[in-house]
Amino acid sequence: MNPIVIKKLDSPDEVRIFDKGRFELIEIGGLVLGRATYEPGWKWSVHVGPVAGTASCQVSHVGLVLQGRAMVRMDDGAELELKAGDVFAIPPGHDSWVLGDKPYVSLHLSGAGKYARREEERSKVVTLNLQRTSILRRRLCQFATQKQNGKAICSKVRVT
Repeated sequence: MNPIVIKKLDSPDEVRIFDKGRFELIEIGGLVLGRATYEPGWKWSVHVGPVAGTASCQVSHVGLVLQGRAMVRMDDGAELELKAGDVFAIPPGHDSWVLGDKPYVSLHLSGAGKYARREEERSKVVTLNLQRTSILRRRLCQFATQKQNGKAICSKVRVT
């Protein structure tokens, strides 16, 4: 039986620090979650782009805005504002920046492990995530097989 795991955002497993911002990561339950904190004046293309080595953010994000406001501009020119309470899904190919004079804080449920990294490092993260998925699927298959009196039902197990 797996133990219950509780972690605190105030004690992250990894912190990526850049000018006017920080990105804190926690690995838990096979996921990588992130908390972004950006100060007024922060802009992805200025403060993270040089670290990532791309002109726009090439990471897909799913998350929740906890405080503050930010603007997102897609590579095609479409813009949208994010504010506290918004749940978002943003595809790759965008820039973003803090609006107003208050910090922006968001929780990232997807894409956190690849954020603020160079392409070759993001590729390594994808490989590791695929390995984790494979391990998780094997464990689910073992558990499912035990629950079905030894019958092989692994083809019914899906990891999404």
